[in-house]
Amino acid sequence: MFCNSLKIRLIPLLFITLQSKAQKKTLYEHTASDVVTISSRVLNEDRKVYIHYPKVDSANLNKRFPVLYLMDGESHFDMLSQYVDYLSRWDVNVIPEMIVVGITNTKRTRDLTPTQSIINYFGQPDTATVSWMKPSGGGEQFLRFIKEELMPYVELNYKTQGFNIFAGHSFGGIASIYCMLTHPEMFNAYIALSPSLWWDKEYVLKLTDKNLVKASVLNKKIFYSDASEGVADSSSYHTNLLKFDTLLTKKELKGLEYKYKYYPVETHMTVPIVAYYDALRFIYKDWENSAKKP
Repeated sequence: MFCNSLKIRLIPLLFITLQSKAQKKTLYEHTASDVVTISSRVLNEDRKVYIHYPKVDSANLNKRFPVLYLMDGESHFDMLSQYVDYLSRWDVNVIPEMIVVGITNTKRTRDLTPTQSIINYFGQPDTATVSWMKPSGGGEQFLRFIKEELMPYVELNYKTQGFNIFAGHSFGGIASIYCMLTHPEMFNAYIALSPSLWWDKEYVLKLTDKNLVKASVLNKKIFYSDASEGVADSSSYHTNLLKFDTLLTKKELKGLEYKYKYYPVETHMTVPIVAYYDALRFIYKDWENSAKKP
């Protein structure tokens, strides 16, 4: 009797388990993800990279896709991949399908900062023997890795179309802006969430004023944002981003599309959830799918 009762309870459980597996199997029906390791001669280390991409469409074998290169891949890759899949889905259809490349960190402060500095976001020197601010200033090498090793790998192995987006949060935010200022040929659009413009006595903010010549041509798109940071405390996140926004307005750059958005109810660590969505909608605000919509 106990055996029969157990069977009765197990059969529905088995059905639910099998049903769940079947549902999970179809979740990524049209997309796939790879984990690759690139042995970088530029950085002298192995770098793990996550790559999410649309599967080959038998009806259009030559279809190609824009690429979103994402810093802090271990933190935001899954979220961005889900956003891209949903927003490009046939019944949503507000952005194109795209490839998401998540670059994971080994030494984050080193790779995402443009200069060596020990001045923290409160303007005080961090003289600790073991400090999160050390080492720093490897931003140029990191961009070389992306340009000379990562991008060629992606372009060789995946169906890219030539439109590239560079996205980052915090240190990744200043890395994105710094790249636009110093290597504008690398990307077509930029996303900078809560950029650490306080870095090295506002180095990137000063570089913005220096490198962007008034009324010059810069055919790029950039979305930048911050949360309730530097408003209730004494850091300069918010005030510096307002300065950056004012600079772009004063420069009157031809061809530059830019948008600033402030999220007062979010924190430094929650803002990527809402801001990455808004950034994608901004970059593709004028996008129209040539395929017939249902």
